[in-house]
Amino acid sequence: MPASTGLLISGGLDSAILLGDLLAREVHVQPIYVRCGLRWEVQEQTYLRRFLDAIAQPRLDALVTFECPMADVYGEHWSLSGYVPDATTPDEAVYLPGRNLLLLLKAAVWCQIRGIPELALAPLGSNPFPDASQRFFDHLLVALNCTSNSTIRLNRPFAKMHKQEVMRLGCRLPLQWTFSCIDPQSDLHCGRCNKCWERQSAFRDAGMVDPTEYASIVESN
Repeated sequence: MPASTGLLISGGLDSAILLGDLLAREVHVQPIYVRCGLRWEVQEQTYLRRFLDAIAQPRLDALVTFECPMADVYGEHWSLSGYVPDATTPDEAVYLPGRNLLLLLKAAVWCQIRGIPELALAPLGSNPFPDASQRFFDHLLVALNCTSNSTIRLNRPFAKMHKQEVMRLGCRLPLQWTFSCIDPQSDLHCGRCNKCWERQSAFRDAGMVDPTEYASIVESN
């Protein structure tokens, strides 16, 4: 690991655990959040700030936030309004087109301009989406390093790991201040959406107590 790295962070379990792991390895981290105008981002940012405050230390820089509004591209997509995929829907239902491409471009260029040699992110080995594949990252890295005299590396330390391994890696972190919901109810996880179900399963499968307060709970088979 280099002495300094950027980290693309959403405030969800995986990227929060990656931040904790980098700091435990004595890496100096610059967290980066990209705001796209999606329905859950107000609550996500609130939880992210709580998480950063809870693990604050000298090697953790202040959060940098970028704007990348998607309403003009996504139109009436569910991530902006309308029906939210629930616990019964397949993973494909929650795919956000171009998500990793859009998030990475601004963050990576910003790091290149400031001489930060690496940008970390937390996709898992079980991620089924095309913009989490090795092919995608290989091609994107070539494109990024063709645009600047300052090269950058994309670090994906969880790329060969599954959710249970990652969860156990973060078992000592304040995971109650992470946020995974795509249909928040006031300041709470809804407990019914696809991502809440995934979150509940992650704690259960890892044998960990789920510290999350949900507005409601849907029992799964």
